[in-house]
Amino acid sequence: MSRSTATALLIVATIIWGSAFIAQKSAMDAMEPLTFLAARYLLGGILILPLAIWETRRVNKPITRQGWKLIGILLFAFFFGSWLQQIGLLTASVTNTGFLTGFYVFFVPVLMVVFAKAKLHRLIWVAAALAFSGLFLLSGGKVDNFVIGDYFVLASSFFWALYVFNLGSAASITQRPITVSAIIFLVGGTISALGAAGTETITLEGLQIGWVEILYAGVLSTAIGFTLHTISQQHVPTANAALILSMESLFAALGAAIILGERLEPTGYIGVLLIFSAIILAEAGPVFFERTRARRVAK
Repeated sequence: MSRSTATALLIVATIIWGSAFIAQKSAMDAMEPLTFLAARYLLGGILILPLAIWETRRVNKPITRQGWKLIGILLFAFFFGSWLQQIGLLTASVTNTGFLTGFYVFFVPVLMVVFAKAKLHRLIWVAAALAFSGLFLLSGGKVDNFVIGDYFVLASSFFWALYVFNLGSAASITQRPITVSAIIFLVGGTISALGAAGTETITLEGLQIGWVEILYAGVLSTAIGFTLHTISQQHVPTANAALILSMESLFAALGAAIILGERLEPTGYIGVLLIFSAIILAEAGPVFFERTRARRVAK
């Protein structure tokens, strides 16, 4: 898969995820967080299970110990990222949730430098600062009206950064991106179901009322969105992928404005411009400077 194709698939995933925040929030009117997570992830896992079985037969070799270790880290990050984000949506707005989840745009490069000893191009840091500024403006440029849910979402962003940081390696080492997704969805959904059974009140009526939200989050956001992410991140540098995924906040804000009436303030449009500028800078900037340097050396 070419990098441009992988980038396009990442953008498709961000569109799906951004709009899914609306379904995630409205579902809380009918059921509690773990119940919703169990429903969406078990549905998503079951849907892609046939593809995972086909993929496993095609690869026809066992997953290594390192592969299982990475899957375990991904599962840990995925569950806590999802749970904290869903709890946050009980009180946080969709726009703020998109903004605060996007904090992984900073956390991912830090994890790369600290744990992978990566030497990132200086433009990546500039792009990260631009994207963060854009996310802040997109949310209205205010932090004084934060509610308790916002802090849960902010905490979730670290776990999402851990997930993005390890995802590309896990998919490459196992050579089973769809299987990795299926394992995470099914095990994460089962853990959520057990947690819901022990701490929440699960009702058939609630599931019936929220079936549209479960269907959207399970089919589009989980089965399609996360699987596209897993497949494509093998072909895009991790820091760049985090910047592209920050567009999730843009689509969350647009969806909230159209469906929920959470209108963008004028500064929000500046934020949109900054986010797009950051992605273009991260994707094209290093290549441009490297070609310019090579021409100078050739002369």
